[in-house]
This record gives sequence, C-alpha cells and structure tokens, in this order.
Amino acid sequence: MARRPLFYFAACTIFGATRIACGLVTRGEIKPDPAHPVLAIGSSAPDFALLGVDGKTHKLSDYSDSKVLAVVFTCNHCLASQLYEGRIGKLYGDYRDKGVALVAVNPDNLNQASMEELAWTDVDDSLAGMKDRATYRHLEYPYLYDGGTQGVTSKFGVVATPQIFVFDQGRKLRYEGRIDDNVREPLARTQDARNAIDALLSGRPVPVSQTQVAGCATKWLGKGSGRDAEMAKINAEPVTLDMATPDVLKKLRGNGTDKLALVNFWATWCGPCVNEFSDLQDTYRMYRRRGFDLVTVSSNEPDEKAAVLEFLQKKHASSRNLLFATTDTYGLQDAFDPKMGGAVPFTLLLAPNGGVLYQEQGELSISKMRRAILANLPDDAEHAGSQAYWSGN
Repeated sequence: MARRPLFYFAACTIFGATRIACGLVTRGEIKPDPAHPVLAIGSSAPDFALLGVDGKTHKLSDYSDSKVLAVVFTCNHCLASQLYEGRIGKLYGDYRDKGVALVAVNPDNLNQASMEELAWTDVDDSLAGMKDRATYRHLEYPYLYDGGTQGVTSKFGVVATPQIFVFDQGRKLRYEGRIDDNVREPLARTQDARNAIDALLSGRPVPVSQTQVAGCATKWLGKGSGRDAEMAKINAEPVTLDMATPDVLKKLRGNGTDKLALVNFWATWCGPCVNEFSDLQDTYRMYRRRGFDLVTVSSNEPDEKAAVLEFLQKKHASSRNLLFATTDTYGLQDAFDPKMGGAVPFTLLLAPNGGVLYQEQGELSISKMRRAILANLPDDAEHAGSQAYWSGN
C-alpha cells in the first residue's frame, strides 16, 4: 500500500486532521534525513543493546522467544508522546501474555530540546528524566535510552515520536508508522498497530504495512539544536532586584494577574535555596510563554542587596526578584501570609485569584512542583489534552 504523506515537525504536535501546534510540513516537502532512511518493510530488526530505566541493558536477543516484537520510539518532552503513554501501556499489557514483546526507546538527547520546547513537560529527555517519568506514570513496559548516540534510532530511521515498528517472529519488519489515527484517544478510529499485531498472531498478512505518524520530529545529534543561541539570549536578559515592602508582598499574595505565579522565598545563606535556584529559573524559562510567572523573594537583610544581586546575576535570574525592604523579617512574612512560617525555602503556586494550588516548605521536589504547574496551565487550541494528562484525568 502506498504511503500517504508523513507529517513531521520539530517540537510540534498534530491533534486531529487540522489542528497543529506549529508549521506543518509533509514528507514530500521535507524528506527524512538521507543519513537516516526509514527502515524498509521486510527488513530485519536492527540489533540493539540499550540501558533501561530499570538499570538493566536490554538486547534484541532477550526477546527471541516472542512471536511478535514491537519497538516504539517515544520521548519525555513531546506532548503527543505523553498522550500515547497510556495506549503504549495498554498494548504492552494486552499482548504480553500472547507472545508479544514491546519495548519503548527514547531517541532524543537532553541537550537538543530548547527551553521553549520543554513547555509541556516536567522532565527532560535524560535517562534520569525517563526514570522519573516511568515512576510517576507507573510505566511497566521497558523504557530504553538511545539519546546518547542515537545508534539504534539511526538504524530504524525514526522520523518522529511516537512511531512504532512491528516485527514478525522471524524479526522481519511488517508494520511501521502510527499507533492509531488520532493523538486524542477518544477520537481514534483505526487501531493500526493492533491490527498489525493481531494479523501476525493469527498468521494473516498485515492489512496496512505503513502509515503516517503524528508527533515530534526526531532531534538528530549533529544537526544543531539552537540551545546555545537560546541560552545566549537568556543570559543577556536584564536581572533586576526590587525591594519588598509590606504593601508589595500583600499585592503579590493576592496575585491580581491573569497568570499562575510561583513565589519562592529564599536566602543566599540557605543551602537548599541555593541548590534549587537554577532549577527554579529553568522552570520559569520553560513555562513563561504559557501564562506563568516566577517571583523570588530574598529574606536577606536589606544591606545585603549587593550580594543578593550578584548571586542573581550569576544565575541569570531574569524573573521578577524581590528583597525584604526592612529587617522586620517576621512582619514582612506576615504581610505576605501569616500562615507561611519563618523557614526558607518556602514555595507556593498561586492561581490568578490568589488561591494556593501547591506549596512546599523546605527543599523542593522540582518535578513534583512542575507537575502542579502543568496541571493548572490551561490548554491552548493546539495542545488539547495536556492539562488532563498532568491532572491524572
């Protein structure tokens, strides 16, 4: 069967037939990288030996007894991949007792995605990030990392995530493409991967051997990510430090803006505060284009302003930054919220009406905090399903 145009794009997702997150291109307009041609139907399964989130190395030979092998390329940062996690898990669970092995492989390198492209995720595409995601989402299927070299990804010629390759018992490729026909699960009507697996299990020819995929383009190493240029711009952003009076803090607590506000109380003499500060700034850079603000409030003494500003400049802290305006620490804390307590770090996420959506006293669980942010950032028209995913719905 002739392959229909394959839509693929960097850091973009297609939802349905027409809703797209950024510039849509077809394979006819931008072809897969000639250095990484897509594995042809009938080809033998490429060999692999990859480290998984379980700490074990998984090899192709480990699955030699399986009647069917499905290899799914997916990742952490891509919203389409996130929305397919549940369906990948269902494939694994529904078929593992029927002689079908399924493994997932992350092809992306943690340094390839820009901060803006991380606006829909809590973790990056490192193996550590994969372990965090697997724990949070209770992923049972093997989740393997190939982002370091992309040696296996290159052999498969992966165009986008998620993309599935289904091999028969002789380990010949019989199906390649999408898992089903819609990123939004309730709208999916054609179960392409299941149809291919069912056909192979019953000894029938696969009805459709290739389909288009929807998701995020593979970020090939050596092609340049734009991360260096992005960070150069971020590092050139102005860093300011204003004084926090009682009135300023009361207004901050009320959050009369239309954005989520993450407020972090910290001090230069506080070890945990210093340790988590860079992660807080990265969080701001990830979500700030989605109706999110970060405000840091230093509880240092006013006469330490120069030292506080120097620290902020080293961290390229272009978020809004405040410093207690008086030595009356407890009075200023009470002006913000009498219930906050005196210890730092203290962090809370405020809704536009000032409601508390999340708070944590002490050193932050960064990914947990980010998940709270993601669960409360509304979807836009091109990213339906994100809020439900992070809310656990």
